[in-house]
This record gives sequence, structure tokens and C-alpha cells, in this order.
Amino acid sequence: MTLRLEIEGQTAHLLIDRADKRNAFNMEMWQQLPSLLRQIAANDRLRLLILRAAEPGPFCAGADIKELLANKDDPQWRAANQAAINRVQHELARFILPTIAFVEGDCVGGGCGLALACDLRVATAKARFGITPAKLGLVYPLHDVKLLTDLVGPGQAKRILYTGSLLDADEAQRIGLIEMIADEPAELAEAILAASPHSIKETKKFVRRVLDGQVEDDEATLRIFGEAFTLSDFAEGTSAFVEKRKPEFGK
Repeated sequence: MTLRLEIEGQTAHLLIDRADKRNAFNMEMWQQLPSLLRQIAANDRLRLLILRAAEPGPFCAGADIKELLANKDDPQWRAANQAAINRVQHELARFILPTIAFVEGDCVGGGCGLALACDLRVATAKARFGITPAKLGLVYPLHDVKLLTDLVGPGQAKRILYTGSLLDADEAQRIGLIEMIADEPAELAEAILAASPHSIKETKKFVRRVLDGQVEDDEATLRIFGEAFTLSDFAEGTSAFVEKRKPEFGK
């Protein structure tokens, strides 16, 4: 089993479990991940997804280079592999729940792409980040280039992609590639779980709309804004504010 799912309360932990290969992703793993995302989305109790290595160490060393070399002359395999990667990245970037990538070691190439597709990135001081296709004569997928550029801007994105250099955690945080340096993502996870699930769900969709180019409200966003005042999360949040207590939001 190279990917596995563990449930802890309202949090799903999607674990990359291929430590002997530095958690490099092969075709089977790219094809397996969407079904795990569907399994998480179908569980109404869950409110957060954390993507992390099953064991302390590398988050993901990227694609399985030996597998790529073994299939480099097979156009059908290459097309299927590209489609599987693109599907994962698209679905993870638009997943219904908030997502955190927790990075304890090297996060390189396609592994960095997985972290980019998450909403937030928390890394330990030992983490390193790099996108290395330029060192292999390959080209990073356009969707993932956009994810990177959205985070760090075009200049830093070009530096990362042109050089293939590894960035330490401090540098990654300085340029906006990661949000936090911490030994565990627990503090951030707890803060997310304490907030309104409805607010987070709709805000995530709004941010995606902005990243995809929308700059003005439309009928749908205006409706979502207005309807929030009629829902139970607003009633609980305002009651808790007036009563000076922590809100207890439902699903």
C-alpha cells in the first residue's frame, strides 16, 4: 500500500507511504489518489484533509524516475501518466474540504506540485522544496506552473523552475511558497476546525474563482453572501460572540 487513509476525529490524514523510494509517486499512486479523495468527500463527519508522509522524512521526491525511464518510449503510457497527474492536481486543488500539506523533508518535483495543490503548506525547519524538470529536460505541467505562480509570483516562479534549486524552509516561507514553519500542523488544523464549515467551504470556492480570473460578484456569489445570514452557522457564531464563548459549529 503506497497511499493510505487514516481518520482522526474530523480530520482525514492522507499518508504517502513509500519511504523506501523517498515517497516518489508512480502511476499506480496517481491513479489511486482520486478514489481516496472521493472516499474522504463522502464522509460527512470530516472537515479537514492533511496530506503528509506516513513516516518522518521526505514528503515526496517527485515522480518515480525509474518508471518514467522504463516507459519513455511508450506514448500511450506517457499520455495515461500525464492524464493521471493532471487529474490529481486538478481535483486536489478544488477539493471540497480545506487541505493542508505537512512537509517534514524533501518536497521535490511532482511532490512539490501536490503541496502546491493544497490550500495551505506547513513545513518543519528541515524541509526543502524544489521543482527540477529543467535538470531532466522535462517541462512542468501548465496547471502546476499556475499554482506556483499564484503563490510566489512570476519572478520567483521562474527562478524556481529555471534553476531547479532546492529552497530551505526559511526561504520558502519568505517568498510565500509555504505559510508556516512548525513541528506539526496541529495548531493550524485546530483553528480551521474551530471555524464555520460553511464559511470555509464557500470562501474556498471564492478564492478559486479569483485565482481563475473572476474579479466581480455575479448572481451566484451575491446569493451565497446573502444566504449566509439565514443559516445555522451565522446564528451560532453571533450567539457565541454575544455570549462571549467559543462557537460550536455543526457540519
